[in-house]
Amino acid sequence: MKAVTWRGVNEIGVEDVPEPTILNHHDIIVEVGLSATCGSDLHLVGGYIPAMRAGDVLGHEFMGTVAEVGPGVTKHRVGGRVVVVSFIGCGQCWYCRRGLWSLCDNGNPNPGITEALWGQSIGGCYGYSHAMGGWAGSHARYIRVPYADQGAFAIPDGVSDERALFASDAAPTGWTGAHQAEVRPGDVVAVWGAGGVGQMAARAAMIMGAERVVVVDRYDNRLEQVRTHIGAETLDYEEVNVPAELREMTGGRGPDVCIEAVGMEAHTPGPQYLYDQVKQQMRLQTDRPTAVREAIYACRKGGTVFTLGVFAGLVDKFPLGAVMNKALTLRGAQQHGHRYIPEILDLMSRDEVRTEHLATHMMPLDDGPKGYRMFKDKEDGCVRAVFRPGG
Repeated sequence: MKAVTWRGVNEIGVEDVPEPTILNHHDIIVEVGLSATCGSDLHLVGGYIPAMRAGDVLGHEFMGTVAEVGPGVTKHRVGGRVVVVSFIGCGQCWYCRRGLWSLCDNGNPNPGITEALWGQSIGGCYGYSHAMGGWAGSHARYIRVPYADQGAFAIPDGVSDERALFASDAAPTGWTGAHQAEVRPGDVVAVWGAGGVGQMAARAAMIMGAERVVVVDRYDNRLEQVRTHIGAETLDYEEVNVPAELREMTGGRGPDVCIEAVGMEAHTPGPQYLYDQVKQQMRLQTDRPTAVREAIYACRKGGTVFTLGVFAGLVDKFPLGAVMNKALTLRGAQQHGHRYIPEILDLMSRDEVRTEHLATHMMPLDDGPKGYRMFKDKEDGCVRAVFRPGG
């Protein structure tokens, strides 16, 4: 079968790979209907995430139809339409039982790499390098889904494929950020990044009762999506001083919650960006923490900063003094989607969460390299490129 694969730094290809088979009683095989690019994929493509191998199948945000069912699966039948959470959780370990699904002890069969990087291993993720388990990704006709009773969710009849697709990763990641940051009714929330995850974090904060939600970005089309489809306020960081504007909006205090949804390749105007980029390219730091730094400085005293964008390792010029002296709570997480996807699908079925607008460019798998180029370079207003493996 054809698949979109990683061939080397900044090189994407389309090649034939073996079809997956049932290996465990709790597996299912899903015929992929839609599979989306994600901003965190760009870190893989750019060579910032270790342990990629030529021929690895990319993609971790997907939905489709159950094609085959292992004998131990109880919740799914052949022909069922499902969305699959991007992180792999067993449902039985200490972390899964406490709702910390992305920290699963059994979802990553290659724990040594992340143990060396971070001190402990976290769960696995489809199509996200051998550091995260070496699982084949979703940019293919078929994908093997382990622990299917935990990680695959039936899509309600009234929810379209295009809407359900983003219940796999973008929406539950946004929900993870807003929920774990403990957004409360009446809060002012600022979100850095107006991609799919940032938009969903903003929508989650609104549903959780935030009084004002402000999304920070520089692309007009993404900011327009925020205003039109999410209903939040926006700031263009190339046009205004973001911390000053946020203080003006909040009586001089700053937001109660700041959610960073940009990650390790953050952009900023001015010489600070060049400094961070040079250090990253020379591998003197692995990540560019521009958005996190600004969120820390902008957050009100005693507030919460949540890192939702993907980071790999070490950063320079991290304002730890501001975290300590302002009494900030600093948190972060990969998504615990198993906790949030049932609620998100219900909200989608009631039109309270809409995500179709994120799929700006639909294309077949053969256009995989083109889709990633458009997504990376924001060509033609591309917010997400979405592949239809069936054609």
